[in-house]
Amino acid sequence: MRPSTAAFSAAGWGVEGSLPILAVVVVAGIGTGLLFLVSLVAYGRRRSRRHLLISVAVGALLARSVVGAGTVLGYVPMPVHHFLAHSLDFLIAATVLYAVYAYAPGSIPSASG
Repeated sequence: MRPSTAAFSAAGWGVEGSLPILAVVVVAGIGTGLLFLVSLVAYGRRRSRRHLLISVAVGALLARSVVGAGTVLGYVPMPVHHFLAHSLDFLIAATVLYAVYAYAPGSIPSASG
């Protein structure tokens, strides 16, 4: 017997109000928040562009947890969640790859820092 199409609708797979998912998002958010604070301390000590880029990437990861919590709590609709989460994924990947490229040995001389 094949399940009905309605079972696979957004309402059938919704995360809104799910306490287990909220717990996972909160734990991830706390961990990411701590990593973000560490990255800010590292940036504060080094004051380099490389450390700033790492802080931006980890901050975007923290923002992703906030978007997830907002979705579970019903503040962020699922289409908006997907747009924001995947945009943040792109920002994180692009920032990390730029930091690796710009500050690798033998990279652009003007990118030191």
